[in-house]
Order: sequence, then C-alpha cells, then structure tokens
Amino acid sequence: MSLKEDINFSLWCDFIEREFLENRFQELIEEKIIHGATSNPAIFESSITSSLAYRQQLDMLKANNSKTIYEELAIRDIKRAAELLKPLYENDRNDGFVSLEVDPTLCDDAKGTIEEGIRLNSMINCDNVMIKVPATQAGYLAMKELTSQGINVNATLIFSVEQAINCAKALDAGIKESNTDTKAVISVFVSRFDRLCDDELVAKGLKKSTLGIMNATKCYHEINKFENENIRTLFASTGVKGDELTASYYVDKLLYPNSINTAPLATIEDWVIDGFKEPSKIPSEDECDEYFKELSKVGINMSEVYEKLLTDGLEAFKVSFSDLLNKLTK
Repeated sequence: MSLKEDINFSLWCDFIEREFLENRFQELIEEKIIHGATSNPAIFESSITSSLAYRQQLDMLKANNSKTIYEELAIRDIKRAAELLKPLYENDRNDGFVSLEVDPTLCDDAKGTIEEGIRLNSMINCDNVMIKVPATQAGYLAMKELTSQGINVNATLIFSVEQAINCAKALDAGIKESNTDTKAVISVFVSRFDRLCDDELVAKGLKKSTLGIMNATKCYHEINKFENENIRTLFASTGVKGDELTASYYVDKLLYPNSINTAPLATIEDWVIDGFKEPSKIPSEDECDEYFKELSKVGINMSEVYEKLLTDGLEAFKVSFSDLLNKLTK
C-alpha cells in the first residue's frame, strides 16, 4: 500500500520550469509519485533566466513592464501545472494543487497582499491553485480574508511555533467564514534550522540535523489541534546541502499522517530510488518540549533563531524577485 493511501502522506514537487512540465513532471504524476507542486520567487528566477523555453514568450512581451512580463510567464506555467494536476484534484480535493506566491515586497502590506491574491487567483482561474502568502502580521490578515472569499492559500515561511498557530487561527477562521470547501496548507520550513545551528549544537554536545525535524514536529502537533480537515501541514525547505545526509533525509524523517512534503526534484528522484519507506515515528509533544528545554539549557535562543530565519527568508525572496524583474527588461 502506498503512503498516500496508508497515512494520507503527499509528496509535492518544489520546482516549476516549462520544459520540465511537459516531460518529467507528467511522468511523476502518472507514476503516482507526486501529488502537487509549489513554486516561489527563487524558483521562477532560476527557471525563467536559465531556460530557453521562455525565450519566445519573452520576445513577445518585451514591450511590457517587468512585473507584467513576469506574471504572464509565471501564470502560463502555473495554469499548465494546474491542468496536468487536475485529475489528482478531481479524485482527491486535498491534492493536485500548485502554488503561486504574491509579490514578496508586499509581505508587510495586508491590503496589497489581499488585492494581489484576488487578482492572481482570478487571472489563473483554476480551482486547484493556491495563493502563497508569507506568515507575517500582514500575512495573517490576508490569509483570513482570502480563504473567507473561497481562495485556497499556502501559508509560507513558517519557522516558529507561534507563526504556525497564527496561520492556523487565520486559516481556520477564514475557511469557516467562507462556508466552502476551501483548502489551505501551512508550510513549515525545516532544513534551514540545521544549516544555521548545527555547528553550534555540535560544539555544545548536541546531535546535529535534529533541530529542524523537532521544530517541524512541534508545529505539526499545534496545527493538528485545530482539527480542521481542510488545513494540512506542509513540510518545506527539505532539500539537503552537502553529502553528510541522504538526499531524502528530510522526507524520510517526516512521513507523518495527513501531511505534505514539498521537495526539490533531486530529492524526489533520490527518494524514489530508495524505494518504499515505513511511516516515521512521530516524536510526542512532550518529547519536543523536552528537546527545546535542552536547547535553552545550553544557551540556544530560539526566538533569535526564528527571527533570523524569517528575516533572511523574506529578504531572499525579495532579492530573487528583484533580480528577476531587472533581468526581464534587459
């Protein structure tokens, strides 16, 4: 039995590129390996600027401003991905989604995020699309408003447990207000914790490559307390840097019921090669709490870690978006 059927675990592909959509993406869907897709400004910056598949449309759009060009390119890809994923969505309304993020410079502008989310959702006009909104104070307001209008939302850049709870509150309220089958995911980032903190943890005698998993698990427990079947935890930032860990480490360790893992293509390919995985043993809430008490004892300030990761994450997406817009008009 597959993990999808057994525990309702879904693997989504964290990559969008035009030529890929017409080839390996379709194979991964047909082979029942992936059940959805995600994108972000960094992914589109890389795809659009490095792939020849966009050249013809770029030439046709060159008279427009850079943001219009970007949206036309990205929306075409998102629509195509949504079309390819639609059979999965029609079979199971919890899957078959593809996400498009709002302009990252709007992360502190609730009104602007809401307006852009509505506009992008209308332009794409596909039931199986999620509008991606960063988990900031403005983002929580936007998540609630968008879901209340029946727009599916992917809450992104979640690092802290507090962020996860705030997202769940906003999405739960919005979905209930909409009185529709609106869906949402809460994207908890994982590997960035370990890349930031592993050296310090090892120096203090603690195990490496563990913080991201334990933090994500704590968020998962908190999200599940809302008991809203239309909200699922999505584990993101699950690629591995370097050779110390297996490429699918952050997928294998987070095979949790009713969850999603969105992973880079290389991670997915490695995961497939390794074959069937048994569901992960989920650390209890008490185990998570004990772990964080231990971190505190050795002087790890998680508030500072959360703040740095969120600040860096927001800035990285803004830089990728800005770089892409600058290249589109050259």
